[in-house]
Amino acid sequence: MSGQWILPLRSEVVNVKVTVQMSFWLRELVVAVSFFTIIGIIFLISNCCWHSKDILRHVLRKKMSNRTTVTEFLLLGFSEVWELQILHFVVFLLIYLAALMENLLIFMAIAFDHHLQTPMYFFLMNLSLLDLGSISVIVPKSMANSVMDTRSISYAGCVAQVFFLVFLVGADFSLLTVMAYDRYVAICQPLHYERMMNIRACVKMAAGAWISGILYSVLHTGNTFALIFCGGNMVDQFFCEIPQLLKLACSDTYLSEVGVLVFSACLLLGCFVFIIVSYVKIFKSVLRIPSEQGRHKALSTCLPHLTVVSLFVCTGIFAYLKPTSSSPSALDLVVAVLYSVLPPIMNPIIYSMRNKEIKAALRRLTGCR
Repeated sequence: MSGQWILPLRSEVVNVKVTVQMSFWLRELVVAVSFFTIIGIIFLISNCCWHSKDILRHVLRKKMSNRTTVTEFLLLGFSEVWELQILHFVVFLLIYLAALMENLLIFMAIAFDHHLQTPMYFFLMNLSLLDLGSISVIVPKSMANSVMDTRSISYAGCVAQVFFLVFLVGADFSLLTVMAYDRYVAICQPLHYERMMNIRACVKMAAGAWISGILYSVLHTGNTFALIFCGGNMVDQFFCEIPQLLKLACSDTYLSEVGVLVFSACLLLGCFVFIIVSYVKIFKSVLRIPSEQGRHKALSTCLPHLTVVSLFVCTGIFAYLKPTSSSPSALDLVVAVLYSVLPPIMNPIIYSMRNKEIKAALRRLTGCR
């Protein structure tokens, strides 16, 4: 009789040991990825510094040859017809106001409702801020150009647009990776959730996502605008985008930024693989839940995040891996709008569509019943 009691206890002890060991290795994996990321960034910065003399010499030689320096860039317009420019302004205004209202409502509902003071909603609040910032970097300038019938953006304005866009998008993807880890711990290691995802840990993870976005943006922005632009100032996009700016760079100075872009692609691929592995483990754990209600509740917290990640990655891959054309086309503009404007406006809808807690918080916030 005693042996029958000992066997379940032993199996529970083994399960706890396996869970702790998996958590240890997962943390070691995160630390290793962070270490190699920092080493890669240091290597790329040192590489840029090593070639700074050649760049400076090239700049001096360029000035001596009486070439004009770029003081502004000309962005791609949606149309030359005034009526269509007004239509573009109205459409973008409606999109921007909708994104502004949605993300602010999500942020305020979580901030002012004590029922939503959990790690998942804390990260979602940060995601709303990042989405609000990313769409604010692009859309208002495009709207202003349409109304004023101009396509110009100053050199400093282009630098600022690239910096803030790369910063916000990089922090956005870092935060989505952190949110995948949060869902993994919540479903696969529920007994350790409160200890591993306490307030201090959540603040550190969110701060790490924001700081990584800043470092990522400094690296890209500094490397891009250290280049010599000798291909004119016509940017084949309705905002300052790094691949389009590289087309304007001299052939012998843009290779360092291409190296940074390759490193960034590898880094983003690593984060994406981490997210996929996390969800493979999550779905395995969900399938072992005996009750159908428990499985449905677990999936309801994961599917919105997985949908947002898929939207973010698919639009970005489609935008950057499609065949490039020498002249801009309507497809290029549509794709740019999809990956830059669609995620900020769709993320709040995806997270609140089937989430009863957010719906209840929004009703309490707005006074609706």
